[in-house]
Amino acid sequence: MPQVYVHGYDPREALRLQDQASTLVELLHHDTVYPDDCSVLEAGCGVGAQTVTLARQSPKARFTSLDISEDSLAQARATVETAGYTNVTFRREDIFHLPFADASFDHVFLCFVLEHLPNPMDALHALKRVLKPGGSITAIEGDHGSTFFHPQSEYAHKAIRALVELQARAGGNANIGRELFPLLTRAGFRDCSVSPRMVYVDSSRPRFVEGFTKNTFTAMIEGVREPVLQGGILDAATFDEGVRALYRTAEDDGVFCYTFFKAVAYR
Repeated sequence: MPQVYVHGYDPREALRLQDQASTLVELLHHDTVYPDDCSVLEAGCGVGAQTVTLARQSPKARFTSLDISEDSLAQARATVETAGYTNVTFRREDIFHLPFADASFDHVFLCFVLEHLPNPMDALHALKRVLKPGGSITAIEGDHGSTFFHPQSEYAHKAIRALVELQARAGGNANIGRELFPLLTRAGFRDCSVSPRMVYVDSSRPRFVEGFTKNTFTAMIEGVREPVLQGGILDAATFDEGVRALYRTAEDDGVFCYTFFKAVAYR
């Protein structure tokens, strides 16, 4: 089964990814720092939303950032060049067929990648091969099943579950965050530790209301409307009411919560 990025590659999705990265940078990456002169493989860099943070926080590390989409790589290169960082090399490669010798990298990093793969275990084995003994792998994933909010709405939950189903049909797993520990352990990595990173949003945090509730999560759900309807997963009226309910949580009395999971393990 081919890997499919269910959110597509249009400019709106690229903007959503940038909004997500900038809003969550402290939550997800306050502890993402690599030593000087080390080599880091970023697998699945997409449009470079995470790459900029990696380059900024570890300016003397050397990053090799890969993606299978040439369009995404072009955006990633432009983003990193505009930011003025020179410690990143971009390459178009397939995560399952890495053209590197065994034990080529000191560290491996991937963020929001495993959720889109029909065979994440194969990807982890491929990444383990190019990681040096004692080197670390860092994996960050979301989990749509962790979402809760006020006001409560079954329509909103149905819209979220529709995306989960759409991703499952494409071979992915939108709830993979909860599985990082068993996945990495079964892949043969050792000393795995997982830390949940919950995003809590209410009107006292306006940057998160805009950057996460509206522009990241609800925009993500709204963006899969057509494939959800075309796939017969949900009818238009139910889906649209679900999206309205999610936007409702961004009002003054609304609350929105979502949990990411960050795992670090070693070869």
